[in-house]
Amino acid sequence: MEPAPERMLVTVSGAADIVSQQALQNGLRRALLQSSDGIDLDLSKVNFCDCSGLNVLLSEQRRALNEGKSIFLQACSPEVHRILTGTGTLSLFATLDKRAGPGQGPNEDRENHGHEAPSSGEVDRIELAQLRRAMKTRPVIDLARGVLMATFGLEPEDAWSVLVSVSQNTNTKLHKVADDLVRSVTGEPLPVPIRHQVAASITELQKT
Repeated sequence: MEPAPERMLVTVSGAADIVSQQALQNGLRRALLQSSDGIDLDLSKVNFCDCSGLNVLLSEQRRALNEGKSIFLQACSPEVHRILTGTGTLSLFATLDKRAGPGQGPNEDRENHGHEAPSSGEVDRIELAQLRRAMKTRPVIDLARGVLMATFGLEPEDAWSVLVSVSQNTNTKLHKVADDLVRSVTGEPLPVPIRHQVAASITELQKT
C-alpha cells in the first residue's frame, strides 16, 4: 500500500453556493482522507461564493484541525477574497504571509516562512460568530438581492456582487446596505452614498 501524500492540491471552479455546497464538502473530505497533512486549496477559478460556500470551508478547516491536518489557501479569486475579508476569515486559510491578495497564492513565501495553522478554537470562534451573523442577516440580504434582481434585471450572483461592492466602497456593513435597499421599496429614501454606489456598480456590471 502506497503512503498517503503529505498534502493534496485541490482546485475548485465555478460557484461555491447552496447548490454546490454538498459536492464541495464531499470533495474536501475525500482529499483530507487521502492526505496525511491536509489540503492546499486553489480557489482562483471560483466565480461566486456565498455564505453556504464559506460555511463549508470553515467546517472542513475545523475537521482538518481536529484530525491534526490543515487547509491552506494557495490562491483565490476576487469573489472569494471579498467574502473571506468581509467576514474576517481569510487568516484561517492563509500561511504566515497574510499579504496574499485576490488571485495570489502564498507559494513564493512558503520556502522562507512555512505553514502556520490556526487553532481549532480560533476556527470554532469565528465560525460560530459568522453563522450567528448569517442567521440574523441572511433574510434581509436575500430580500435585497431580490430587489436588485427585480429592479435591474440582474442574475443572483450579480446582485450579490453589487451588494458586496456597495458595502466595501461605502464602508457600510453588508446587512445595513441590504436593509437600506429593502426599506427603499417602501418609500424610504436611499442614503445618497448608497444610491450613488449602487448606480456605479450597476454601470460597471453592464460594461462586462
